[in-house]
Amino acid sequence: MIKHTIFKGILCAAALQFSAGVSAADDKSPWLVRVRLIDVAPEESSTVSIGGAVSADNSLVPELDISYFWTDHFATELILATSNHNIGGVATSLGDLDIGDVWVLPPTLLAQYHFNPDGQLRPYIGAGINYTFFYNADAGALDNIGYDDGFGYALQAGVDIGLNDNWALNADVKKLFLNTDASINDGAVTADVDLDPWIFGFGLAYRF
Repeated sequence: MIKHTIFKGILCAAALQFSAGVSAADDKSPWLVRVRLIDVAPEESSTVSIGGAVSADNSLVPELDISYFWTDHFATELILATSNHNIGGVATSLGDLDIGDVWVLPPTLLAQYHFNPDGQLRPYIGAGINYTFFYNADAGALDNIGYDDGFGYALQAGVDIGLNDNWALNADVKKLFLNTDASINDGAVTADVDLDPWIFGFGLAYRF
């Protein structure tokens, strides 16, 4: 009789614990926001009609990311950031050229898998697509320059390190695959350019 009572007590305690865990999970908001400082580092390759290659420098900028958790493990993340890059022509038939600078805006949507959503250390991976806009292009020493917008794709790996129920530190690396066709001096010179930047980020995450 005593054993039966103890067993019933253990079952009741386990049920209460399970119920509390379900309630806590239900109370967890699906929305998470991250703010990062990112280093956008192009890994460029190009084909230029006058020979040589196109170069693009690094850019250090802020980034805002908004995630929605469909389940504990699966989320989608929208990445919002824009960066400015100085562009040059290297070893062309006209020598080294100053091609000015351009702003790049590649809003990216990623599908993510989170490996340990309830732990303090929460690694994740992601993959998705982007559409890249080039704007406010300055032609530098040239007469004019234009860049074609277009679709690309992205890969991601990162980790959230929990500080409390809401806040976490975040470290993240992404590889974006971005291509553009550039037209210089009304098409007198053309270039097919893969920018393909690595994006290294560190910041804070907040789960509502």
